[in-house]
Amino acid sequence: MFRLRAVLAVVLMAAATYVTVAFRPLTSEAAVAFTNPVASAPYGADPWMGYDNGFYYLAATTWNSQVVIKKAKSVAALPGATESVVYTGTAAASCCNVWAPSLHKLAGPNGTRWYLYYSAGTTACCDGQRSFVLESSGSDPMGPYTFKGQLQVQANNGWAIDGSVATIGGKNYFLYSSWVGDLQSLFIAPMSNPWTVSAYGTRISYPTHDWEKQGGNTEEGPYILQRNGQTFLTFSASSCNTPDYKIGMLTLTGSNPLSASSWTKKSTPIFQRSDANSVYGPGHHSFFTSPDGSETWMAYHANETTGQGCGATRTTRIKKVNWNSDGTPNLGAPDKLSSSLTAPAGDPGGSVSFPVSGTRYRLVNQASGKVLDAQNCGTANGTAIQQWSGLGNACQQWTFTRTSSGYYRISNVNSGTVLDSVNCGAANGAALNLWASLGNACQEWSLTPINGGYLIANRANGLVLDVTNCGTTDGVAVRQWASLGNACQQWNITV
Repeated sequence: MFRLRAVLAVVLMAAATYVTVAFRPLTSEAAVAFTNPVASAPYGADPWMGYDNGFYYLAATTWNSQVVIKKAKSVAALPGATESVVYTGTAAASCCNVWAPSLHKLAGPNGTRWYLYYSAGTTACCDGQRSFVLESSGSDPMGPYTFKGQLQVQANNGWAIDGSVATIGGKNYFLYSSWVGDLQSLFIAPMSNPWTVSAYGTRISYPTHDWEKQGGNTEEGPYILQRNGQTFLTFSASSCNTPDYKIGMLTLTGSNPLSASSWTKKSTPIFQRSDANSVYGPGHHSFFTSPDGSETWMAYHANETTGQGCGATRTTRIKKVNWNSDGTPNLGAPDKLSSSLTAPAGDPGGSVSFPVSGTRYRLVNQASGKVLDAQNCGTANGTAIQQWSGLGNACQQWTFTRTSSGYYRISNVNSGTVLDSVNCGAANGAALNLWASLGNACQEWSLTPINGGYLIANRANGLVLDVTNCGTTDGVAVRQWASLGNACQQWNITV
């Protein structure tokens, strides 16, 4: 309970500070609204979210060698908040395919610090995944961070992903997922300090129910939720490649967290797909406390269609946790992206208003300095997209029209046609062109601020605008590719 009590104390202090500055109480009368998602492609999968000292913090899978975190005063401002790179791995130190970051504020030999746990492996996905940890230099969740090393949780340097820390009975334990035969299972290991385990992990749960075996025998993404003396271990079940990825729960009913017999599994899932709300594969979650300390919230990822699977199409959504009469969490059903939701209690509201509708912008590639260009100023459907030196004409100017839930339709000023993923392509290298507006997700884009520019990602496939082979000359095609963390995929948006 140490970590949760510490966070609660900080939250209450932050809430008191806000009341002093704003000269108004944080009551239900001050409730503000928001819509999900709070993080879009490409950095919306496997989210961790927390609240500390007046800010929300959010970290998610990047698929590359970077660990990123963003922060905002309000949940409405999170979609437009800048992704800050807090660590970049190397081949000698936890590179690449960074997955599932999880932050914990823990007391250790160096005092109280933030510890950022994540999974990473080799450039060839995904057999090389292991668990690693970073340590902050002070009390700021944004770092700077130093690399502390790999957590040696499995014999023979075995595969280990989705690590998080639970504080139970005043002791810290590392929770993670690994394999026994064809069963991806949950493990727990005692910790001697925040970056070291004192013994290999022991298995405390494995797939036993049909709802944990859709597309694969899977239990992963363990995360602890504690309330009123009860400890719940929530986890993701079934393959993330299916729309049936979901959340299950164990309850600590014994005295020894390291013993499987101390954990009792609920026979049914506690959170799963909602076809009525177009939410598929909801899972890989974390929990956080509202700014005023009165509510518990969950951050999770989900897809918009049944076929999107484990990729960068998943977006981060948040949901208030309710409680059953027996003290267990009640997560209800996932919400529609279009639903207007009440923000966590004490949220001050406010959001980022960029880009401005109707304003003409240029999109300048950070690596080449070239601008996004409609080839030969074409106006017909199918006009190709390339980079070119700035000419100051309307063929290189673009407007942004908000569609829904943080996505935009990007229109060429000269032709009036919109930026389109050719044939709704979903693979690396999928081409771009201009096409008449069809109102579909293949023509909608999210904007993720990073390194002074933006990643521009397609809503349907999660891929970002990419200059082919990082070319620097006029006429190089602009295509779609998974995020690599380089400047060839980052765009300055200027008037």
